[in-house]
Amino acid sequence: MNDKSIAILPFLNISADSDNEYFSDGITEEIINALTRISGLKVTARTSSFAFKGKQMDVRHIGNQLGVSTVLEGSVRKAKNRVRISAQLIQTTDGFQIWSGRFDRDLDDIFELQDEISLKIADQIRENFGHLEIRDHLVDVPTDNIAAYNLYLKARFNHLKWDREGIENGMAYYDQCISMDPGFSWPYFGAGYCHSMFGSWTPAKESLELADEYIERGFALDDGSFLGYYSKATLQFWGRWNYREGYRLYKKSMALNPSYTEAEEGLAELLIAIGRYDEAMQHVKHILQLDPLSSNHHFTKANIHFLQEEYDKALTSADRAISIDPGFTHGIIMKQLCLIKLNQKDKLDEFIADTPLAESPASCRLLHELSNQSGGRHLDIEEIEKIVEADSVSLVPWPLFIYAQAGYQERALDTLEDAVVDKRGQYANFLGNPFLQPLRASSRFKQLAENQFAQSNLPDGGSSKTTDSVGIMASNGDGNSSKALMEPDEIAIALNQLDKIMGDDVRYLDTSLSLRSLASAADLHPNKLSWLLNDQLGMSFNDYLNDFRLECFKKQALDPVNNNFTLLGLAFESGFNSKSTFNTFFKKRTGTTPRSWLKQQRQRPAN
Repeated sequence: MNDKSIAILPFLNISADSDNEYFSDGITEEIINALTRISGLKVTARTSSFAFKGKQMDVRHIGNQLGVSTVLEGSVRKAKNRVRISAQLIQTTDGFQIWSGRFDRDLDDIFELQDEISLKIADQIRENFGHLEIRDHLVDVPTDNIAAYNLYLKARFNHLKWDREGIENGMAYYDQCISMDPGFSWPYFGAGYCHSMFGSWTPAKESLELADEYIERGFALDDGSFLGYYSKATLQFWGRWNYREGYRLYKKSMALNPSYTEAEEGLAELLIAIGRYDEAMQHVKHILQLDPLSSNHHFTKANIHFLQEEYDKALTSADRAISIDPGFTHGIIMKQLCLIKLNQKDKLDEFIADTPLAESPASCRLLHELSNQSGGRHLDIEEIEKIVEADSVSLVPWPLFIYAQAGYQERALDTLEDAVVDKRGQYANFLGNPFLQPLRASSRFKQLAENQFAQSNLPDGGSSKTTDSVGIMASNGDGNSSKALMEPDEIAIALNQLDKIMGDDVRYLDTSLSLRSLASAADLHPNKLSWLLNDQLGMSFNDYLNDFRLECFKKQALDPVNNNFTLLGLAFESGFNSKSTFNTFFKKRTGTTPRSWLKQQRQRPAN
């Protein structure tokens, strides 16, 4: 497990109005986004953190599931123009509370508050687990209009439901937000994304033109937004099937925010569409490290296996997606397709019967029959059309698959050609879909593929190394920069100054001493002090501080004058501020308990 890692669990909405849940969710997401800006800190993505929403679970279990050393949990109370946020940072190995804080602010100060909380969390992780370079500010101020920001959170809350109603509500709220503050870029990009996906998967192709307008208006306000490049990449890939441009834009979004898993997921989906399955799988494996409980990422993994005709593996990943979210329709449909290809009719029938969200049961059963028959019955086109008639807008192009499997090749090719011209999302993976195997030998299919996947429309061949593709820091394994932040003479001066502060001035006795306050006393930038302790002394700030406190305790414990004091009392006198911290650190350094150590020392013969 990476010590410098964190999951921010959804903040509990404890406002009197339960409808304020969108606000507490939004605050949580903004803190996640802020912390992803710290190079070397592994931050669990939103989807996996939100998998624990409304659940009471031991943080040790959460840490194991997400592979993180710390968890932040908290609550939000919003009332009129005031907000109170309470938060606590907990170590997942033992449930120890590293830090807690409560903040009361006016809503007008919401961005400053998010920045303050994010910086405090980052400082605590750095002090406990080692060097991180932290910017002076982690949260930008995107708008001065707090009411518009409030509407933005409401829009994103709806759009992240990922269903038609949520997307449509999200678009409406984004429009209201833009009307309220035309100079706020985020809602333009949110609306652009929603219209891109809506126009790609429904007959509403006019949405694609709207998406283009929204995105360009957003870029006119902020041309360096990772959200903007992600939205534009979505439009280019899903809306226009422009693989080269979509690839470039996804990579640009990821370069601006390497921890933004949605952009890397989009890139993986694009690579799948053009048949670069191995490269796509590397990206999926990487984002699953940051977002292990994303049903969508497991579906994407299943899709890669399915298109490579690895149906057992695809079914395993589809089942994983469904176990995370039983209502996830993409996972459900992928399981249907896998069971068809595995010729498991009884399991397919049982699954359809037990799953209300199973798509197009009649078409699904017919496709199973056609795919697995050995010289079976012939169906005329009228019979097929009667069955698939209701499937004109669905997540799977059932009519195309059925025409191809039933031997109606020309009808299938007509359907496919029309879909490619319209750039329909359901047909994006036609190149490698195994249900279209009967069409691949035809000159029409070959010409269609050649036109769509011409070299001029494809990105250049990518690296097979995920780290090269996503811009993970080129540093040592724990994410620490190998670049020296101080010159040799500066290091010597700083170490001498620290010796004076800690030795002569005994600043370690100050229980409120932090890395930032020690840096100020030593006239150093906090990033330089963090690097100095980690790189030159090989320890975190807390270990450095507690080493002084431990030596102070040992001297006091061995002094007969202090025989009437408790060991814990002497620990507090030495600067330790909690029993747990003292006992844990003592055992870490000596391998025994304070009482056992003292007994051993007293039994030693005098020199």
